[in-house]
Amino acid sequence: MKIIVLGTGLVGQAIVKDLAQDMTVTAVDINEQALNRLKTDLPSITTIQVDVQQAGRVAELVADFDLAICAVPGFMGFETLKQIISAGKNVVDISFFSEDPFLLDELAQEKGVTAVVDCGVAPGLCNIIAGYVDTLFDQTERYLCYVGGLPRVRQWPYEYKAVFSPIDVLEEYTRPARFVEYGQAVVRPALSDAELVDLPEVGTVEAFNTDGLRSLMTTLSAPFMKEKTLRYPGHINLMRAWRESGFFDTEPIEVEGQMVRPIALTAKLLFEQWRMQPDEEDLTVMQVIMEGQKGDKRYRYTYDLFDTYHRETQTTSMARTTGYTCTIVARQLIKGMVSQVGIVPPEHIGQTSGCFEDLLAEYAQRDIRVRETVVGL
Repeated sequence: MKIIVLGTGLVGQAIVKDLAQDMTVTAVDINEQALNRLKTDLPSITTIQVDVQQAGRVAELVADFDLAICAVPGFMGFETLKQIISAGKNVVDISFFSEDPFLLDELAQEKGVTAVVDCGVAPGLCNIIAGYVDTLFDQTERYLCYVGGLPRVRQWPYEYKAVFSPIDVLEEYTRPARFVEYGQAVVRPALSDAELVDLPEVGTVEAFNTDGLRSLMTTLSAPFMKEKTLRYPGHINLMRAWRESGFFDTEPIEVEGQMVRPIALTAKLLFEQWRMQPDEEDLTVMQVIMEGQKGDKRYRYTYDLFDTYHRETQTTSMARTTGYTCTIVARQLIKGMVSQVGIVPPEHIGQTSGCFEDLLAEYAQRDIRVRETVVGL
């Protein structure tokens, strides 16, 4: 089986290494250093240095492969996925672009392509859990997800490091958050509705609204649904101050005779400070809470994920939990466990018989544990 991986950032590297254990893998990126690191660790893989945004390049790249993985930054994701689908190739996508993936459903149906989108940890695993638990209920009433990737050691002033594409992190602070209350779609600003949450392995963290429901807004008929991102206390107010001061604005302003996009300057200043150093460790924490009716009884299902940097493989937790969700679902697609044609949101993976159990078993082989708690209400 020949697989091509477009994008070899922190998560893309983990995806390539996992798939290369039993597949023929080609890695593509514009960053030569990232490709050289992979080639050093995995001499057997093929690497291609190219800008996938060049017209026609995606179709050329994926032509001879059985499956594509789209792991490019979010701002490139929709167009890259569209080109992969246009080329008639099955694909698993983790780019988390802002556009509606279902805009590509008709194209995918026409091309006979299975395109699993948003297939990371959140969105991704949380959606798969939602889809699975939804099949256990007669009526799903509530879905709530708390999730965050954090540095293990807190350091002033940000107490944060970017454990995935930094430009996508800034999106979490600016993109309006959509959720569902009383069966109605609600939109609130990012960073709103701050609250403190106590989690056993982490302690007290703060949570804020983010636009993470994605496809669940339309595929899950629960009257209450929300996702909130987790950070160490104090981070929300700091990011809110930066945003309200204009540092995340995208429209150019004049600075000493030069036109400058504020967000570009902010990114330049922050990203080096937010970069994970080789010896730094991170953690990923997620709690999914679902409530619903089965027969004449109500139940609450809680799923807790806590994962840390993997010393043996020197892989960040965010790369593990995001990347391995992608690779496990890719293998399910290859094995024929997923046969739906068109745009496939991850909750449909959870609703597909055997996929959730297979995912948990594959997680366990990679030292990732998801704890389930069920109580009657």
